[in-house]
Amino acid sequence: MEDKQSTEQSPKKKTEIVRYPFHRQPPWTLSTLFAVQHVLVQAALVQTIHCLLIDALPSDQHARQHGYQFMATSLFASGISTLLQTTLGCRLPLIQAPSFEYLIPAVILASCPMETNSSHRNGTEVARLCEGTPCSETDITLQTWKYTLCEVRGAVIVSGILQVFLGLSGLQGLTSQHCGPMVLAPMLSIIGLSCYKEAAHFSSSHWGVTALLILLVVLLSQHLQSCYIPIWSWKKSKGFAILTYFPLFRIFSLLLPILFLWVLCGTLREGNVLNPYPAGGYRGILRNNSTSLVPWFSIPNPGGCGAPTINFRSAFIGVTMALGTSISSLGCYVMCAKVTGSLHPPRDSFNRGICLEGIGSCIAALLGGVTSASSSIPNVGALALTQAESRHSVQITAVLCILVGMSAKLTYFLTTMPAAIHGGVLSVTYTMAVSVGVSYFQYTNIDSGRNIFIIGFTMFMALLTPHWFIHNPDYIVTGVRSLDIFLLALLMMPVIQGGFLAFLLDNTVSGELANLTDVSGLCAVLALADANAESLVIL
Repeated sequence: MEDKQSTEQSPKKKTEIVRYPFHRQPPWTLSTLFAVQHVLVQAALVQTIHCLLIDALPSDQHARQHGYQFMATSLFASGISTLLQTTLGCRLPLIQAPSFEYLIPAVILASCPMETNSSHRNGTEVARLCEGTPCSETDITLQTWKYTLCEVRGAVIVSGILQVFLGLSGLQGLTSQHCGPMVLAPMLSIIGLSCYKEAAHFSSSHWGVTALLILLVVLLSQHLQSCYIPIWSWKKSKGFAILTYFPLFRIFSLLLPILFLWVLCGTLREGNVLNPYPAGGYRGILRNNSTSLVPWFSIPNPGGCGAPTINFRSAFIGVTMALGTSISSLGCYVMCAKVTGSLHPPRDSFNRGICLEGIGSCIAALLGGVTSASSSIPNVGALALTQAESRHSVQITAVLCILVGMSAKLTYFLTTMPAAIHGGVLSVTYTMAVSVGVSYFQYTNIDSGRNIFIIGFTMFMALLTPHWFIHNPDYIVTGVRSLDIFLLALLMMPVIQGGFLAFLLDNTVSGELANLTDVSGLCAVLALADANAESLVIL
């Protein structure tokens, strides 16, 4: 009787601990499905960034004709960078993709008017278009956006070189040693809150679709996370028997809602009130009229879209990109370690990670892409929601990105996903960065006046200052246009301001640093001494 009861209760005990940690390799079928889920989340981020960047160009209708190729190149380079990161870099299940920390400086560079042959002031660079021949308005417009994109690529090259320098010199790891809970908590919270405008912009195309996506994700990942589906097996001697219990709803809490709403939106007819696509518009976000001319197979090649242009403008913007992505990646490494339940990354892990991110950014720019490669916050948020943390599935995701990047047709198929779904995906994934940041408050004495000031002042100023400069971009006038763009980009990036203020105040203001009632947890968070993280300092 006791044996019978124990066998009946054993499946329940197993279902309570079903997870796929980053060091465990799931079956190939599950790993592929996990990879597809990551690709959809990454596609939402990549499409959002490319759409916002192309909208900022002087003539976006010309750039939209090449939008699919830009996005395909970005996916191709992201796949290569992900393979490098998961095998030689920090070795966490991190997917490399463009980030909003890159987007803000790139949009500032693209939206600033370029000086022509007739305009020259204060020694700034002069763009000479159509030399020797008269230029029509169409030619000037076409050359303008091409030159602007070459400048953006040049900024990405500068950013990648600086990131490689931060990794090889050890500055990234040295900085991480001085980033305690009072730095990580507001920094991660600011990273999560800084993209709410972009999420609201894409969600506004159809709030009903976005709300339904968020509702389904919350229902599957939270309310039905303990609902297990029995997996049956059949043997001739024993017949049908329950092999295991599978947490289907929790593990695919993003894949199932995205596919369901994508198919549902695709079946809605034009002109329907519930149609999430713009009335009379194209189904792809990048809106290309000549989709029949998009090739099925084309490998991105260096120099195919023009050589990167490095001048004072692109160099200054590249410095801003490097600072923003380095701060964001540092927070992303810590967030991924927290989500996967592993130890805090050691110092050498930060150095290797940022170095390979810089190499990935250089590869993306040299292949003709207009975006960089950095650690993807939405995909880490997907790990937190689904708890499918296998590094093997992330490496399969990298292979899928490379394959999709070789075909602009497949990239176009991804762009048929409505913008409202992108807004919903960004909303549910970036909230995980906020929640992980808030969880670091447990390692601090939140009743301390010092800590209360640092948290409130850092988060408030990091959101206030960029908001003001977005509405007053002409306030900074130094007489040198390149310097104006550099200062404007610095002041419009919440991550740079929040990370700098939190780091400065936490390391200069004296007072009670942490809550000593949880010494073991604090030491686990701050253990950055050795590369293998073997020695923990007990305070």
